[in-house]
Amino acid sequence: MIALTLFIGTLLTIAPAAFGRDDGGQGSFGETNDKQITDAMFMVIAFFPVVIVVLTLIQSRLEKRKHARMDAARARQANADWRGGW
Repeated sequence: MIALTLFIGTLLTIAPAAFGRDDGGQGSFGETNDKQITDAMFMVIAFFPVVIVVLTLIQSRLEKRKHARMDAARARQANADWRGGW
């Protein structure tokens, strides 16, 4: 209930700022032309494959480390020196 009240209060505080500005339909970047929009969208298109490749490389590295730890634990279990107490 407190979170909902805080959210509505924040929304009511920020919302009037969206209607109070008359900039002729321009965004925060200013006047743009077709080339700027096209270049920006090409950057967006290139961003997602790069992110996918980077995250895949990170995941594969982590999986490789996980399997190496599992193999080392399995080898320790097979070695009689590491089993038992004293």
